[in-house]
Amino acid sequence: MTGRSSRLARSSGSARLGKTEKSVSPSFSPYRATSRQASLTKQKNRSKNTKAELLLRQHIRGFGLHYRICAQFLPGRPDLVFPSAKVVVFCDGDFWHGRHWRRLKANLLKGTNATYWVAKIQANIIRDRRQAGLLRRMGWRVLRFWETDVLRNPDEMARKVKRAVCRNV
Repeated sequence: MTGRSSRLARSSGSARLGKTEKSVSPSFSPYRATSRQASLTKQKNRSKNTKAELLLRQHIRGFGLHYRICAQFLPGRPDLVFPSAKVVVFCDGDFWHGRHWRRLKANLLKGTNATYWVAKIQANIIRDRRQAGLLRRMGWRVLRFWETDVLRNPDEMARKVKRAVCRNV
């Protein structure tokens, strides 16, 4: 692991500070986004209430399950939380969370500002793993779905959530 990548790995995820957990963001100070236009385009990407989330929530409501959304009190801010069952659900965007990482990385390396984008997505992957581990250690069951899987078959994903919730109640 190079100095830069080990620094990235250490700085992403959660750092233990006394009795409280605090999320630490990775630093991309030596890197810049591709262009002003690219930055503006990426800023318009939604972090909550995405099409996949809304579709999954609609199907979960069809099963009569009750949940909280965007719980800021938990690490990683899960998209859906079932407090009584201690189940959390994340709908991960394929690009931002590194689905098919080898293929995505190869494509990113061909593009503009490759170093920035590879480091950013790798940091997201590491952060996701650390936050899921932290939630599990806190006693939560963690379900992660890729946005394309939810969009293709929302009913199947909702059934998986229902099974997890019913199993834990």
